[in-house]
Amino acid sequence: MTLIKSISGIRGTIGGEVSNNLTPLDTVKFAAAYGMWLKDRHAQKNQLKVVIGRDARISGKMISSLVSNTLIGLGIDVVDAGLSTTPTVEIAVTLENANGGIIITASHNPKQWNALKLLNEKGEFLNAKEGEKILNIADSDDFKFAFVDDLGSYSKKQNFIEKHIEEVLALNLVDVEAIEKAKFKVVVDGVNSTGGIAIPALLDKLGVETVKLYCEPTGEFPHNPEPLEENLKDISDMVISEKADLGIVVDPDVDRLAIVNEDGSMFGEEYTLVACADYVLSKTPGNTVSNLSSSRALRDITVKHGGKYTASAVGEVNVVEEMKNTKAVIGGEGNGGIIYPTSHYGRDSLVGVALFLSHLAHSKLSCKELRATYPAYYMSKNKIQLTPNINVDTVLKEIRNRYKNEKVNTIDGVKIDFEKEWIHLRKSNTEPIIRIYTESTSPEKAATLAQKIMKEIQEITSN
Repeated sequence: MTLIKSISGIRGTIGGEVSNNLTPLDTVKFAAAYGMWLKDRHAQKNQLKVVIGRDARISGKMISSLVSNTLIGLGIDVVDAGLSTTPTVEIAVTLENANGGIIITASHNPKQWNALKLLNEKGEFLNAKEGEKILNIADSDDFKFAFVDDLGSYSKKQNFIEKHIEEVLALNLVDVEAIEKAKFKVVVDGVNSTGGIAIPALLDKLGVETVKLYCEPTGEFPHNPEPLEENLKDISDMVISEKADLGIVVDPDVDRLAIVNEDGSMFGEEYTLVACADYVLSKTPGNTVSNLSSSRALRDITVKHGGKYTASAVGEVNVVEEMKNTKAVIGGEGNGGIIYPTSHYGRDSLVGVALFLSHLAHSKLSCKELRATYPAYYMSKNKIQLTPNINVDTVLKEIRNRYKNEKVNTIDGVKIDFEKEWIHLRKSNTEPIIRIYTESTSPEKAATLAQKIMKEIQEITSN
């Protein structure tokens, strides 16, 4: 069982020993540290407000109650959005003029995990310096709670998903008329979380016929909730049996979007961003950003439209920072995360669905035909479980030295660029693993490259 403290929040498995898992005591301590940080950040304000929302995990209600009451105990008002999505809470922070937000979700992790994702007053994730301050407060135990007359208030508002959908429909590049005219039939896999609420509701407003698969928000994930091909056989089969135009898959907190082609094959989660960017850039030329672990295809599409592509360190906050620096019109992460600044600076599957369907409707192509118009790159995503005898820094340093004559980037782990392929190794922020991503011009070449580097890591760690 594991507890991971990072700049992006606290994430762990439910139950077990304090400080080694996400227990009630760890939850309260970290929520209090965030509240203390907020009070210092907004010291000039008499009353603070925080929006809280959660995915449908079994532990979500318990964690939400602990977080809410801790903030109330600090004298902070809480607006509870209830079952929600990560991008919905991000938008709700600004709609409420709140001072921050907390999303209770472990994203793509299995059901035994949960986490606190922390937002600032813009509804954006905290940067490294801010996250570090909160970790220091948590370690110091320097908490000061409110007296009885100064406790915060608690209120429920559960219409934020509807407001989020209204904002998506109002985006200029979302062509509702073209989507309605296309008469799409779509299968939706909501992995029994809040995507099963939000995505069908959006599709209904877009005039799309929807077939629901795992859309009951029970928190009992019917398959591994990470939207990768090996986890998506059920929706692939249903897209074929229902003769649907495509399938839509989201992770439990709805910030990652994967598309299934009409024949049940994968559009490729890396290509969700590529397709949406192609559409946005065709209407509003400009720059793009994705992280170092994302496909080269976005770079190729950006150059085709006359823009500049930039790669950032992995992590949404890093992508957002680089998007602001380069005034990017769209960006995101190759895991199916779409960030469209015209809406807000956060990965948003609702925005991604609306942009993708607008693009598909305008193209007059099928899903598979649209995918065939993009550069053919193939990725292999692997991981090595960390054990006490593995020194990640030593591994990365040795790999860097072995490939020092190639193009090497060390802003986040080690990325080695070859002429037609690349390798990226980094320690995960959310799991006790080393991620090993490779990309090449065929699935076999990407897999071979990954196996080669994994063998080298085994050699390094066995010495």
